[in-house]
Amino acid sequence: MTLDVALQTAQQASIPLTAAHIVLRNQAVQAIGQALRSHQNEILEANTLDLEASREMAVSPLLLDWLRLTPERLEGLIRMLQMISYAPDPLASEGLATLGKARRYRIKVPLGVVALVYESLPHLAVLAAGMCLKTGNSLILRGGTEASHTNWALVQVIQAAIDSTGLPENSVILLQGNEGGSIRDLVTQDRRVQLVIPYGRPSWVAQIAQQSTVPTITSAMGNCYLYWTASGTVEMVRDMILDSHGGEPDAVNAIEKVLVSSQHSLPSLIRLWDSLRDRGFELRGEDALRQEAPDLRPIDPSEWKQPYLRKIVAFKSAENVEEAVAFINAHSSHHADAIATDSYSASEQFLRTVDSGSIYVNTSPRFCRCAADGQIALGMSSQKGFNRGAITLASLTTTQTIHRGF
Repeated sequence: MTLDVALQTAQQASIPLTAAHIVLRNQAVQAIGQALRSHQNEILEANTLDLEASREMAVSPLLLDWLRLTPERLEGLIRMLQMISYAPDPLASEGLATLGKARRYRIKVPLGVVALVYESLPHLAVLAAGMCLKTGNSLILRGGTEASHTNWALVQVIQAAIDSTGLPENSVILLQGNEGGSIRDLVTQDRRVQLVIPYGRPSWVAQIAQQSTVPTITSAMGNCYLYWTASGTVEMVRDMILDSHGGEPDAVNAIEKVLVSSQHSLPSLIRLWDSLRDRGFELRGEDALRQEAPDLRPIDPSEWKQPYLRKIVAFKSAENVEEAVAFINAHSSHHADAIATDSYSASEQFLRTVDSGSIYVNTSPRFCRCAADGQIALGMSSQKGFNRGAITLASLTTTQTIHRGF
C-alpha cells in the first residue's frame, strides 16, 4: 500500500471509529487480545525470522532484546489490552456551565489519524492499536525493517480481529518497504495526520521530531537521575536503582546517574558499588570520586546528558539539594528523576525545583506500561505542552466545546 492510499484509507476509517459506541470499541480491543492468543505460534515464528536476520546483520543487543517476543511478553500484551477495554470511556463530557440563554460544555473527541514510528519493539504496534481503537482514532504504523516479519504478522491478526467486530479493518495500517514511502514523507503529512509518536533510541526520536511538521509527542528514555541525600540509606538507593532497570523490554525510567551527598562516607559508597557490581552493573565516576575509588571507570563530560540504555550507572558528588537540582536540570532527560532522603524539607525543595515530568521520592521510578491503578502508558514524554509524563489514552484525544441554546 502506498503512503497516499494509506492516508486516504486511514482518514476514511477514522469516520466510523469516531462515531462508534464505547461498547463496540471495547469489543474490538478485546478481540485483538483473543486473536493474539489464538495466533501466538504464527507470531512467534515470524519473530524468530526477524531475530535470525537481525543477528546476521549484527544488530545491537539492545535492539535485539527490544525485538524479541516471547509467550510471556504476548501474555503481558493481552493483559494490557484487557485493561484498556476496562478503562472508562476517554471520550466523555468534561463539565457543564450555564451562560445566559445557552449551555456550554466540553467533550473529549478523537484526534483522527495517529502515526506511530518506532524502532524494533513490535509489541508497541499492539498496544498503540488498542489505545487508538479505545479513543476512536485510526492508526498508521511505520516500524523498522528489523521487525518486518513480526509487524506484518501482528497487523494481519489485528486487522482480522477488528473486522470481526464490524469496525473497518483498516483502522490499523502498516507501512512497509519503499512503496510505503520514507519516514520523512509520513511525518510531514500535516494535513492528513493529526499526531506523530516516534519511539526508539533518543537520538533517533530527536531526528524524527526535527523532520516532523505534524504535532509530535516525543518519547523519552534513559538518563534518569537520582539524588542521594545524606539521610538516604544504602539499601534504599540500591533498591531504587535495581528496580528502575527492571522495566521490560525497555527500561524507560532506568536510573543511570546518581548524585551523591558529599557527607556520605567512602565505606557506604563501596557497599553500594559492590552490590551493583554483583548484579552485573558497570560503574563510572567523576574524577573526584575516582581519586578515592580508582576502580570506577572514567566518564566523559558529555555522558551526563546522554542515556546508556544498559546496565551502567555513573556517580558524581553534590554538596546540597540546590547543587544537585541545578545539575539535574542541566543534564537529565527531564522525564523521570528521583530523590532518596529521610528529610521532608529536602524532598519538598527537590519537588518544587527539579524540572521533570515525573518525580519520585523514596520510590523506584520503574516504568510499567500497565500500572497498578490500571493506567496504560505507551511511553514517557519530557516535552512541555499538551503532553508531559506518561503517554496515555488522554494523550490521543482533544477537546470540543459545545454551546447549546435553550
